[in-house]
Amino acid sequence: MRWWDIDAVLELERDLFPEDAWSRGMFWSELAHARGPEANRRYVVAETGSRIVGYAGLVATGEQADVQTIAVSRDLWGTGLGGRLLAELLRAATTFECAEVLLECRVDNARARKLYERFGFEPIGFRRGYYQPGNVDALVMRLTAPENSVQGTEING
Repeated sequence: MRWWDIDAVLELERDLFPEDAWSRGMFWSELAHARGPEANRRYVVAETGSRIVGYAGLVATGEQADVQTIAVSRDLWGTGLGGRLLAELLRAATTFECAEVLLECRVDNARARKLYERFGFEPIGFRRGYYQPGNVDALVMRLTAPENSVQGTEING
């Protein structure tokens, strides 16, 4: 993801997460930490032609990485794109030498939870009222040894 992708990403973000969409400033801030020798973030976009149809981001701190966001255009749900984006983030976690990856998933998002479980993530707890303003709980999930979850997957595959 580059700065010139932000407008298209924001359109998708607002469509998919209308109550708690990230702001332009949040994406700019994340991208500011994705380049250079001190980079600790990886943000990617998926495109069909010139249209951005998905994006994902991860932050690494020491031996732990956190999936910040994954989004796929509604018309491409069920196509495997979410899995390819997640695989790319797990490859980044491996590059950052992270031993584990954490994420939060809305408790009412069964589709996302199934994706994460397919990659080996396991529930480890809850964050009550994490998603605001809807006051929706988050399921916290963890994956250890992310390098073992991405063998044979490619973002272009």
